[in-house]
Amino acid sequence: MSDITPLLARGEGRTIGRIAGLPGELMAEFLGTFVIIAFGDGVVAMAVAALPGSGRTATPTTIFVGAGDWLLIVFGWAFAVAFAIWVAGGVSGAHLNPAVTLGFAVRRNFPWRKVVPYWFAQVFGAFVGAALVFWVYNPAIQAYNLAAHTPKSGGGALASYSIFATFPAPYFHGSVGGPLIDQIVGTAFLVLLVVAVIDARNTPVGANLGPLIIGFIVAAIGASFGANAGYAINPARDLGPRLFAWVAGWGKVALPGTYTGTGGFHFSNYFWIPIVGPLIGGVVGVIIYDLFVGDVLHARLKLQEDVSGPIEETPVPDKSGTGA
Repeated sequence: MSDITPLLARGEGRTIGRIAGLPGELMAEFLGTFVIIAFGDGVVAMAVAALPGSGRTATPTTIFVGAGDWLLIVFGWAFAVAFAIWVAGGVSGAHLNPAVTLGFAVRRNFPWRKVVPYWFAQVFGAFVGAALVFWVYNPAIQAYNLAAHTPKSGGGALASYSIFATFPAPYFHGSVGGPLIDQIVGTAFLVLLVVAVIDARNTPVGANLGPLIIGFIVAAIGASFGANAGYAINPARDLGPRLFAWVAGWGKVALPGTYTGTGGFHFSNYFWIPIVGPLIGGVVGVIIYDLFVGDVLHARLKLQEDVSGPIEETPVPDKSGTGA
């Protein structure tokens, strides 16, 4: 709006040129990813520490006792993603996810020179978002760890660590294959569905409902695939808060992602799986969509052009909001 006085872009000078280009996009990616983690990790902090510590569960350590707790987290993350896309979408397209950025570079003409800067902005935004959640909920987190007898520095505070980043379910018995496949599949669905929603040749979402629909996509993935490995489906969403948790004292359970608990529950050096799996899945998802649907839409447009003469093909957006 022209009546809002700019804070940085005053007058006509180099500042306007800088923030209108890549630096401005990185600012938006940082803020959008920050919003995702602030609300996403925030809802997990509610379930793990704040609700038990405030007397709203049976005991100070009663967490995840049923589907209701999981639905709280699923919809909290869905809202987090939707709000973040509304914040950043008009500037950067709101990738907010290195897997989306990579997939769009492979199949949506997103400039390769922007990929790594976007990744850094996304991870940094996630790190700062985790720091905010820790700042707000630190008393509740300390109370939970005290009640559960799980000090952060001992490497066994898995429940409070789960506020920030992900880990595999016990039934994988510390293996790599299952969680890696889970992250590839979950992220492939995320990117496949996102490009379907934003494809102007298909049935694109009307008005400004795209962010909400993408939030619903994240909710669907969490409801259907979330328990296996916490549905990171976003390297920045996991790595940024994981780095913060390590700095904040959670030790080896954060980095390198190693835990040995009771009943044989264990995993080792897990940190790379929520990074590599989503990067693979993002590329797989966009390729599958283009192979099964995008190419068909393109062929129909070309056939129509052959029958009725040249027509202007509706351009496919090269980037769009998503940030699971």
